[in-house]
Amino acid sequence: MNVVSAPLWPDRLFDVFKRSDIRQVGYVPDAGHARLIERCRADAGIRDVVLTTEEEGVALAAGAWLGGMRAALLMQSSGLGNCINMLSLARSCRFPLLMVITMRGEWEEFNPWQEPMGSIVDPVLKLCEAEVYRARKPDEVEGLAERAVQHAFGDERIAALVLSQELIGRKVWTK
Repeated sequence: MNVVSAPLWPDRLFDVFKRSDIRQVGYVPDAGHARLIERCRADAGIRDVVLTTEEEGVALAAGAWLGGMRAALLMQSSGLGNCINMLSLARSCRFPLLMVITMRGEWEEFNPWQEPMGSIVDPVLKLCEAEVYRARKPDEVEGLAERAVQHAFGDERIAALVLSQELIGRKVWTK
């Protein structure tokens, strides 16, 4: 599978991470986050952590905060379902949790297995008391990312920057 377009918005999102002093990034590999992950891995000032499952990233963010660092968790929308129990940790302990979520199950989705979780991402996040910032166009990403960072770290709350499937580009299977 590969992504049809390679917009510049991941680079602008990386710049927000740097300006915001995010020094740890946890992720389960995802084509929608490929460029951002590449930038984080190449930067000596950011510790990138490959996760086996997304809920580990919630604990990583808690540990980073306790250790005086800021962290971000990158995941696909289907991974949010894996995090629901762990989101109660962030909610109860009121530590900052910044999630950047690439959507599946929306525009041009070819995999019907992605649709159930994709259709409930926003309501699940809101039930977990997360503030949701949804980017649909490349020029929205940077400003919404800055707002999500401020909400997460300024208010010590849960914030999610949701990157629509239309923004990421249509995924196609290649042989």
